[in-house]
Amino acid sequence: MAYPLFDPKLSPDVLEKRLLAEWKHERLFQKTQDAARYGPPFVFYEGPPTANGRPGIHHVFARTIKDLVCRYHTMLGQGVTRIAGWDTHGLPVEIEVERMLGISGKKQIEAYGVEKFNRLCRENVFKYKTDWESLSERIAYWLDYEHPYITYTNEYIETVWWLLKRLFDKALLYRGHKVLPYCPRCGTALSSHELALGYEDVQTNSVFVTFPLASDEKRQLVVWTTTPWTLLANIAVAVHPDLEYGEYEVEGVRYVVAVERAAHVHVHGEPLAEATRVAGYRGRDLVGQRYVPPLDVVPLPQEGQRAIVVAGTFVSAEEGTGLVHMAPAFGADDYAAAQQYGLAFVNPVAPDGTFQDTRWPEINGRLVTDKETNQLIIERLKHDGRWLETLPFTHSYPFCWRCDSALIYYARSSWFIRTTAVKARLLEVNAQVAWHPPEMGTGRFGEWLENNVDWALSRDRYWGTPLNVWECDAEAEHREVIGSYAELAERWGKRLPKDFDPHKPAIDEYSWRCRVCGGTMRRVPEVIDAWFDSGAMPYAQWHYPFAHQADFKAHYPADFICEGVDQTRGWFYSLLAIGVTAFDALVYKNVIVNELVVDAQGQKMSKSRGNVVNPWEVIEEYGADAVRLYLLGQSQVWQKKRFDRRQVPEITGGFLNAFRSTYEFFRRYAESWTPPSPADGAGTAFEKRPPADRWLLARLDEVVGEVRRAWSDYDVTAGVRGIMDFVGEDLSRWYVRRNRPRFWAPDRATDTVALETLHEALVTMHRALTGTSVHLASFPADQGRRTPELLLAMAAVRKLASLVRAARETKQLHVRQPVAKVQVVVPPAVRGPALADLLDILAAEVNAKVVEVAGSDHDLVRLKGKPDFRTLGKRYGKDTPRAAAAVSQLTAAELQALEHGDPVRSGEFEFRPEDVLVTREVASDWAVQSDGPYVVAVDPRLTADLIQEGLARELVNRVQRLRKEAGYEYTTRIELSVAGAPEVVAAVSAFQGFVEGETLTRKLVLGAVLEEADLKRDVDIEARRVTIALRRHDGRKGGTR
Repeated sequence: MAYPLFDPKLSPDVLEKRLLAEWKHERLFQKTQDAARYGPPFVFYEGPPTANGRPGIHHVFARTIKDLVCRYHTMLGQGVTRIAGWDTHGLPVEIEVERMLGISGKKQIEAYGVEKFNRLCRENVFKYKTDWESLSERIAYWLDYEHPYITYTNEYIETVWWLLKRLFDKALLYRGHKVLPYCPRCGTALSSHELALGYEDVQTNSVFVTFPLASDEKRQLVVWTTTPWTLLANIAVAVHPDLEYGEYEVEGVRYVVAVERAAHVHVHGEPLAEATRVAGYRGRDLVGQRYVPPLDVVPLPQEGQRAIVVAGTFVSAEEGTGLVHMAPAFGADDYAAAQQYGLAFVNPVAPDGTFQDTRWPEINGRLVTDKETNQLIIERLKHDGRWLETLPFTHSYPFCWRCDSALIYYARSSWFIRTTAVKARLLEVNAQVAWHPPEMGTGRFGEWLENNVDWALSRDRYWGTPLNVWECDAEAEHREVIGSYAELAERWGKRLPKDFDPHKPAIDEYSWRCRVCGGTMRRVPEVIDAWFDSGAMPYAQWHYPFAHQADFKAHYPADFICEGVDQTRGWFYSLLAIGVTAFDALVYKNVIVNELVVDAQGQKMSKSRGNVVNPWEVIEEYGADAVRLYLLGQSQVWQKKRFDRRQVPEITGGFLNAFRSTYEFFRRYAESWTPPSPADGAGTAFEKRPPADRWLLARLDEVVGEVRRAWSDYDVTAGVRGIMDFVGEDLSRWYVRRNRPRFWAPDRATDTVALETLHEALVTMHRALTGTSVHLASFPADQGRRTPELLLAMAAVRKLASLVRAARETKQLHVRQPVAKVQVVVPPAVRGPALADLLDILAAEVNAKVVEVAGSDHDLVRLKGKPDFRTLGKRYGKDTPRAAAAVSQLTAAELQALEHGDPVRSGEFEFRPEDVLVTREVASDWAVQSDGPYVVAVDPRLTADLIQEGLARELVNRVQRLRKEAGYEYTTRIELSVAGAPEVVAAVSAFQGFVEGETLTRKLVLGAVLEEADLKRDVDIEARRVTIALRRHDGRKGGTR
């Protein structure tokens, strides 16, 4: 049977592109979908990317995980629907269009025209669609791109409207006025989960400022702030009612701070704690005091209290002064205190983030987050005598996750989803989800839910799903939420046009008479958070409930989703929040959360740092298989992934080369062999195969079972590593190496049982590798051939072989030097027929004439016991020295019992295994090594015959290297000459059959050099110089001369 030839000269990139072309021609993706159409469903949701940016290496990472899980379940016979999706609304698209137009901010957008702007957004959303689809195809990530869900389509938006109306009807959608994270550049508020996506560590100037009490300006409150710009809107100072405060006098001025913070506040460079403390009291004693504001430049309203000390339990003594300056327009705690105490409300900051309408002309129009603005304020404080100290302060500060502008907290009206009303249910449903890793669900995500705040839904932007709320222009409390286009047409009183567009500004033209008061119902101006769009995909991808109701029900909830760790604040949350608020339902059952991909030094990748990895470059250099294996096998997928392109061949090259070379080895010797058909009951029975073959098949079943368990439990890395270890260690380095003579023995036919065994191992592993390649076959199953005693025995053989190699090194016995005898000791559970059947393999591996299994290691080593004074001391106290002395009197049998885990009694003392460390000393001149109960002893004495055989084996090693250098095939027969050192020539003569067999020599010349040799080299063998020459055998009868 002819097997495909693997051409090592072709790059992985070329080979994979050829395969991709074949798969496309054969419609392989569609065939996998058709094959599993009638199987039990496995529901997978694809998180929608935004296609107006190019995909990166982190997208390759997540998509590789998704593809592995989906392929695995497809091969289990399940129906896996892979629907692609596109997230097409929101700031990412708007910002890209702003850049394209060379404009920035809402004013310039509105000057350009919202209709034209949104038209460009619609055109821009698929700017890099081809890049996404091409990369997905290149890494063999299959998705149905012919029937994707797209969040800007009318059908998708109608489902989103229906969901929002459902929330409104349940009193979970409401308008509120709160302090929210706000982006001045984008001119819109952000939700708490968006806020969590953009924190960065920054250093700013913090300032200590004095607030003189109105009753006595020599008594001054000291506050600390990291945002000097908010001082213009100061209304109150908060103190903790139970904290102890002190007055510290410096040059006639009494400074008021929390006692715990006095050492950290400086006046003229000296800590206040070192000044004279002239008074002390609790914070509640300060409440109600009036003070002089630090910057009197903003007009204040008539209503509400101002410049007053209030109580706040949120105040702490962990940093600052223990007194907190309050600006209700710019802080959630401040705003709550304003509501509680009836404080005045003042906001001198315009929606674009600049100061407006102050009595300080120089500050008007300046952006509040600019360093220059804050420095100007600090200089003003110095000039007015209100400044004490400026200190650099490093802290985590929020930035807009889309435009990178610094955010501010800003009081404004917004629409919210009342997620706090279902907080307990969110936690209950989350507890039903199998998170991978588990601590993600209980930790990062669970804690996020524990601290849940209402979802700030509305956005003051343009390109997004319009909020489907209509309010009366005469009375805003008269409102309607429209849940379908049919309902909109009914309210409007006309049939919707054929080219109906639910986006701004067209949707804002739809109005009607208020049914309550006769006013005009107009749509509110906001659009919604694009995260609601993506979280609505389980329903909107089917246009539910308006169509495909059966499809929706068959694909809800998801069995599996996977995205990066940042989505715990994004898509994972929006899916769960919508599912619970709208349906009180579980949305996904299993989640794999992959960590971030960072650069080789552990730094976050960014264009500014110049450390972004181009996925196309890496794939073209190493191939998609290698990149996928690297991403999955380098470390657990939920650990931070350091991407070092130099490691790709290091980590995956060994495995891929082992797999390819093992296949090539098989192909060379199987050209005239046809594998038996299992359907015909052909093939060698398992029990009739040699021990090595039975072990390989038992190990194969064991690995298949381990991979199935790992991938069924969504531990993709464990499964991939299991396959890599089996191919690299068990199959290539052990089975093939130890059984090579069965395939290419020169004077007999290839062992067909060996071919049969190797063929099954290769085919099974190829099928198991579906997650990193492609296959239409079913996933391999455990054939029931696991033989525990055989697996245990072979594991012992490999451990013993390692110990023998270590023992040889202690006597400078290199591996090609045969030894007369090796004795081994193994635990009782390993002894038996299975081990006896494998002793020939062990002897061949360690190059020993005889391997004997000894009943014990008494004759090989002396056991010694070393007392553990820590454990003995706990039990015997002052008698510990006598107990330790008794340890030295323990017999070899007693020490062995301790080593096996059994307690022993010696006189008045009982010793447990943890009380005594059992060590071994060599009892003879043999080379001895041990590992717990495993002991080996190597006879180091060499006879003349053994030395000669060692020289012959060294000679074979040199010839094999020269065969490779000459470019010979595995099966090429040669003529060989050896001349030079008499000891080497004599050794070759003595072991002629062995040398000829190992090197495929048909004509051997000793003591002379071949003429017209293909290759001739002088080499050293054990410090003996010989000349080796070889050439291809011409077919004539060989011999020796």
